[in-house]
Amino acid sequence: MSKTYTKADVILIGAGIMSATLGTLLKELVPEWNIRVFEKLDSAGEESSNVWNNAGTGHSALCELNYTHEKPDGSIDISKAIKVNEQFQVSRQFWSYLVNNKRIDNPQEFIMSLPHMSLVQGERNVEFLRKRFKTMADNPLFEGMEFSDDPEQLKEWIPLIMKERTMEEPIAATKIDTGTDVNFGTLTRKMFRHLESKGLEVNYKHSVEDIKQTSEGDWEVKVQDMENEKIEYHTANFVFIGGGGGSLHLLQKTGIPESKHIGGFPVSGLFMVCNNPEVIEQHHAKVYGKAKVGAPPMSVPHLDTRFIDNKKSLLFGPFAGFSPKFLKTGSLLDLVTSVKQDNLATMVAAGVKNASLTKYLIEQVILSKEKRMEELREFIPNADSKDWDLVVAGQRVQVIKDTENGGKGTLQFGTEVVTSADGSIAALLGASPGASTAVSVMLEVIERCFPEHLKDWESKIKEMIPSYGEALLEKPELIRELQVSTGRTLGLADAAVVHNK
Repeated sequence: MSKTYTKADVILIGAGIMSATLGTLLKELVPEWNIRVFEKLDSAGEESSNVWNNAGTGHSALCELNYTHEKPDGSIDISKAIKVNEQFQVSRQFWSYLVNNKRIDNPQEFIMSLPHMSLVQGERNVEFLRKRFKTMADNPLFEGMEFSDDPEQLKEWIPLIMKERTMEEPIAATKIDTGTDVNFGTLTRKMFRHLESKGLEVNYKHSVEDIKQTSEGDWEVKVQDMENEKIEYHTANFVFIGGGGGSLHLLQKTGIPESKHIGGFPVSGLFMVCNNPEVIEQHHAKVYGKAKVGAPPMSVPHLDTRFIDNKKSLLFGPFAGFSPKFLKTGSLLDLVTSVKQDNLATMVAAGVKNASLTKYLIEQVILSKEKRMEELREFIPNADSKDWDLVVAGQRVQVIKDTENGGKGTLQFGTEVVTSADGSIAALLGASPGASTAVSVMLEVIERCFPEHLKDWESKIKEMIPSYGEALLEKPELIRELQVSTGRTLGLADAAVVHNK
């Protein structure tokens, strides 16, 4: 039986925050292009972008200590924090453009102002935080940050954490009021609703089974319509694989040279969720601590105020878990089937190098609730077990690849874009800070895959993202201007007040 093909200009695989962002950018730049989306689940933003599967921090490096480190000479390197913050500023600008131009509405449904704090204990850690604060406070991106090692001040900032705390060792915190909590699931669905109103076709309950390049250079995508139990074939000039942890398998199916020697290691997350409204009301911030010695960066403990379904919630975690699935809705065979001849040596090398990580994950998996409560009590000394329930968060697949600095089988912490040499296909792999940097990452996809259009598109990109092409750090006045204007549009705490402190 001959195959029938449906042709599109662009195919997006996965209806998460990345595809929503790329689809929205492209629809603004070239409204006439035919864009088609395939999503395995029955609605958008339900896997990695889902509010329960994503920490929603609005990662802007205001509180995450793993984005800054102490150099051998004692100075603090904040270069990664600067990069992450600049990327989040780009996201804020794009979301503001969408609100101002009535592409999406009611921003308070997906973004809320929330203080971001770092909290440490022990003399050495307090000294590190003090030096980190001094380095960051001089930087216009982190203007408004405060530091305190005074227990009385901390009782005002974080009453729940300071209540009944025995002061056996020094304690200190930094606080900045321009932090946010973001519901990426809601934002994703808002963007897809707008795109569908503009004629973009989103196919739910459609699972992509295979991808291969034709002799003409475009891509043939084999899709299973799960509801009607039939196979469809679609072709496109450009394909973006934004299927969260599921992207690796699909990238491998493309056979492009860039897909070789890449592996993935799945890590699942667990959170303690407070069920007592009285406790929830006593805390209003995202408070990040330091990862324990030997623990991976994605395990940084944090006590988070979240806004979920228009209700204030309180979460603590993450506790790492292990499942061989690459998606929460994936298969137990995902890890095994991702090991191919070309990445076997890379995966074995990673296994040897990361024996301590494996040990850590095993220890985390077998933690009892009481052991988890002990970790929570480092943040909330009087936490009561009956006030807290355990929730399984999303799956993250950390990229494993051979690098110049790390050698064979290096575990990557972050978000990675893989594109073919001809720019006709791109895939997104990796984890945090992921969603928060979606706009910057998707602009990178556009720059790498559509270089021939960039000159024509530049003015429109600048309309959507005024700082595009500028190094924000060199323009303190522009930073302040954008903080205030995007803050006003998105209904956030008046950044002008913070900057004038």
